[in-house]
Amino acid sequence: MAEGETRTPRADAARNRDQLLAVATRVFGSADAEPSMRAIAREAGVGIATLYRHFPTRESLVDAVYRDQVVRLTTGARELLGQMPPAAAMRRWMDLFGDWIATKNGMLDTLLAMIESGEIAHARTRTELLTAITTILDAGRAAGDLRSDVTAEDIAASLIGIFTVAPRPGHEAKADRLLSLLMDGLHPAARRA
Repeated sequence: MAEGETRTPRADAARNRDQLLAVATRVFGSADAEPSMRAIAREAGVGIATLYRHFPTRESLVDAVYRDQVVRLTTGARELLGQMPPAAAMRRWMDLFGDWIATKNGMLDTLLAMIESGEIAHARTRTELLTAITTILDAGRAAGDLRSDVTAEDIAASLIGIFTVAPRPGHEAKADRLLSLLMDGLHPAARRA
């Protein structure tokens, strides 16, 4: 192999990596504290060596999960708009955002250390998420489904507040009720009320 070329991973290696990423996301989302790498490997049905071959450090696994979730949120906005009206897409995207927040629970200490050290660019993530929200808001405004005076920053702040007082897992019913109230306030008729 020539210098600078990258080798495409074997199909089974790619499946193992995808499986590890999906399991780590699920485990991080349901954990109260950071789970061990061994627990993640066990849950994924692979050996610890396989986990470390794909993710040599806890930081590399956290980074991969974090980036995967951000991509899901940013591409999810466009995909949802292609499948449903803007107001429904906004509500579904809010659920995806809640899932992303929940995933951070089991990796919070590592994630905060990585943000502090500059390994993860928090400002870039914020910009990407605000752009995703703006995409849905713009479509909603054009369709007359969402208020024109609401900003992406308003939505982001509201979501952070909701998932702070009703964190997932454990408070899904309360979060759903609060998200429904937020959506009620986003409809153009709410502005006149």
